[in-house]
Amino acid sequence: MANKLTLFHLSDIHFGIEDNRALDWVRQEILARKPDAVAITGDLTMRARRHEFAAAEKWIRSLPVPVTIEPGNHDLPGYHLPQRYLNPLARFEAFRDLVERRLQVDGLALVPLNTNVPAQPRLNWSKGWITKDALDDCLAQIDSLPSTARVLVTAHHPLREAGTHGTALTRNGSHALAELAQRNVLGVLSGHVHDAFDIMEATPNGPVRMIGAGTLSHRIRSTPASFNELHWNGEELSVRVRNLEGVASREMMIDEVPEDAMPPREPGEPVAPVGHVPRTDPPVD
Repeated sequence: MANKLTLFHLSDIHFGIEDNRALDWVRQEILARKPDAVAITGDLTMRARRHEFAAAEKWIRSLPVPVTIEPGNHDLPGYHLPQRYLNPLARFEAFRDLVERRLQVDGLALVPLNTNVPAQPRLNWSKGWITKDALDDCLAQIDSLPSTARVLVTAHHPLREAGTHGTALTRNGSHALAELAQRNVLGVLSGHVHDAFDIMEATPNGPVRMIGAGTLSHRIRSTPASFNELHWNGEELSVRVRNLEGVASREMMIDEVPEDAMPPREPGEPVAPVGHVPRTDPPVD
């Protein structure tokens, strides 16, 4: 059996409106626990401003563990269209070595899947879109690994497409999931919706586990700021949602990925009572 691995899965930090209390706590947890890797699944910034990226770089570079970063839709310049089209990741330059970085730790690989495009033929550009090139690159990386390797795919947008009445949260998400189901993929890590989840998504080739992390910003949706702590022992992947409010993991998780991923409240507005989503399984810590 492989050594037990610990991964921290962070998302939607949104430097610019970051929750510094939560970030200080997460950093101390990383310093104390030294997880085998940290995966950040997008939206490091709020408006893709230079000072937001500078703050993100300073915080991430202070972490003494391997880090991989997926860009999010908020990390693409929305106010400077030439740069958005020609070099959408230009402001990651200071830590470009960490963006879409494949990590391998003791038989477990973290493989990136880019779900962002500079422009889309629909009004809401915040939603995900998986291009053929992006999926081909992800699958090629997976297929190049040893046959015994297990994989966690890192993406920003959940690969949820069904049930959104033609305005799909992530276009080509269903196709991507079906392809991933044919490989040694333990799950797809993502963010974007600002609430945690752990959902088995059906595909024609079998189910794929989708694991979402909450936010570490003040832009909360229905649960407090949080991150995911994952444990892999060579046979089972467990997920615990960590938060400063002491809320149990299952009470932090939503049952479905919402079509509208925009948080419904402004910073400073109170959070709805946690535990608002009925579940059939008992809460676990």
